[in-house]
Amino acid sequence: MGEKIAGLDVLGEDYFANPHAYHARLREEAAASEIVLPRGTRAWLVTRYEEARTALADARFSKHFDRFPEVMAHNQIGGHEPTKFDESLVQHMLNMDPPHHTRLRKLVTKAFTARRVEQLRPRIQEITDRLLDEAGEKGDVDLVDALAFPLPITVICEMLDVPLDRRDEFRVWSNALVGGGTGDPQALQAAGAAMAGYLAELVEHKRTSPGDDFFSALVHADEDGDRLDQLELIAMAFLLLVAGHETTVNLIANGVFHLSRDTEQLEKLRADRALLPGAVEEVLRFESPVNQATFRYTNEDVELGGVTIPKDSVVVVSLSGGNRDGSRFPDPDRLDITRQAAGHLAFGHGIHYCLGAPLARMEGEIAIGTLFDRFDVTLTADPDTLPWRPVTLIRGLQTLPVSLTPRGAR
Repeated sequence: MGEKIAGLDVLGEDYFANPHAYHARLREEAAASEIVLPRGTRAWLVTRYEEARTALADARFSKHFDRFPEVMAHNQIGGHEPTKFDESLVQHMLNMDPPHHTRLRKLVTKAFTARRVEQLRPRIQEITDRLLDEAGEKGDVDLVDALAFPLPITVICEMLDVPLDRRDEFRVWSNALVGGGTGDPQALQAAGAAMAGYLAELVEHKRTSPGDDFFSALVHADEDGDRLDQLELIAMAFLLLVAGHETTVNLIANGVFHLSRDTEQLEKLRADRALLPGAVEEVLRFESPVNQATFRYTNEDVELGGVTIPKDSVVVVSLSGGNRDGSRFPDPDRLDITRQAAGHLAFGHGIHYCLGAPLARMEGEIAIGTLFDRFDVTLTADPDTLPWRPVTLIRGLQTLPVSLTPRGAR
């Protein structure tokens, strides 16, 4: 596998290029295996489906941010400094246990209604059509830059009524922060500070000049007199902006990448448009946009699938590992858009199940469906040479060069 520290594998370039092979080997050996994350954090990696579901939903695996620094320092080996995140970006519901999580989720759910999401459908289609008009005129494009990134970032920015004029800066900050423990710690801290300052300005603007948008609803959401405070609003805006586009970028790009290479599956989809929702679910299972769920730690010794994970251990649940577990999904390394992929872990499981799942599904269906309705899509680079983002958290292509040929009148 490459580098080792204290006899443990360090997740590095081989892992970024093909995590599935690595997860398959670990699944054969144990439900959870001790590894070292890129910046020297010793952690337990869970790669089997049933044990992943357990770890995602069991209260013995904590996510509360207050003990993160202590637990991370306890598990730091190999001479690296523990990764430090800007404090104002961590106090969101993904980093909390009940009752704190329950309180925040209730307030956010109040603003993030199914009706509000469904009302976005015509606008998502409109943005997709415009982006594909522009891409079609060029013919040869990087589909990440032409569609997969601009669609979800435009949607979430409009949802939050956030100006798009700093979109490129935001993308740089987001990439650094999603890289987390993989990249340069100074760049991470600089990105965190810049992001926090930007979001603080937005929160203040929404507080004094509310509009009919999701962010204003969040700033002014009230549950029996309870509101989000300043740090909670900054952290929640960070979570929604980053999670609201990063995962969907990868869903769209991963879906196009695999379907454009699999003629049989693509022709099935084109022959029966009713297969589109299932195709999106299968893409989510097959190449999960989130490779590993965000950190958890054990607040007591926990037995998981015959493995005892000691108290105060960092635990990383591999969503993509669970989704390729053959005991749950037969023939797991084959893309099959007619498969019953329900129950996959791409959006997590338990109380932290992704609040934005309906929005991501809608964006994925509209983007992938419209693209293949309008164009024949041909990869213009050797698929084996395309670079995947060098991070453990997410699974996404850095670039997706394609040639688009119109399929005739729409």
